[in-house]
Amino acid sequence: MACQTHGLTFDVYVVGKENAPGVVVLQEWWGVDYEVKNHAIHISQIGDGYRALIPDLYRGKVALEVAEAQHLMEGLDWQGAIKDIQASVKWLKENGSPKVGVTGYCMGGALAIASGVLVPEVDAVVAFYGTPSSELADASKAQAPIQAHFGELDSFVGFADVTAAKSLEEKLKASGVEHEVHIYPGCSHAFMNASPEALKRRKGMGLTDENQGAIDLAWSRFSTWMGRFLGSA
Repeated sequence: MACQTHGLTFDVYVVGKENAPGVVVLQEWWGVDYEVKNHAIHISQIGDGYRALIPDLYRGKVALEVAEAQHLMEGLDWQGAIKDIQASVKWLKENGSPKVGVTGYCMGGALAIASGVLVPEVDAVVAFYGTPSSELADASKAQAPIQAHFGELDSFVGFADVTAAKSLEEKLKASGVEHEVHIYPGCSHAFMNASPEALKRRKGMGLTDENQGAIDLAWSRFSTWMGRFLGSA
């Protein structure tokens, strides 16, 4: 469906019951593909349910290869993406969701944290393996409570590795907002992606770890965090 709000028009994928708390779900560098939709469906079914919305930040483009995904991410208007996120949050609040959180993965994780700094309507953030550049958003100025998840073996240096996670934690401490930063032993980048297609794609990138226990723990922490700050339907 198309979202028309606050002067912006873009396609969105929406799942879950109306009037439930909302969660904006942000894509990886691949685009709005099967895996981010899997995450949105899962989120919509957590607890008493959420209304999950994925804004199409790439305007219809979906990458199949790493080089193509990197090209799309490098070409992204990050400030424009923040505007899309803000419009998505406002749309959910105007259409029955009393509170709205933001979550995201990889590129979307970085944008989720940035939204917790730059979008005052955001009530809570859960970010997976991504941190924003200092040019985009200074996490020490976060306004929303932020929970973040990283794999111990993540090799995306300065973006999602342990050093980036520790740096984020220091900035969040300085911000004064409630926060949690979790690092998962033995896990590499994109460890939440567990569908057969996603596992095949990860192996093609040299990411061979599979850890259902870490996935379950991360979803449990997600559920507790969003339940605490967004409430339930």
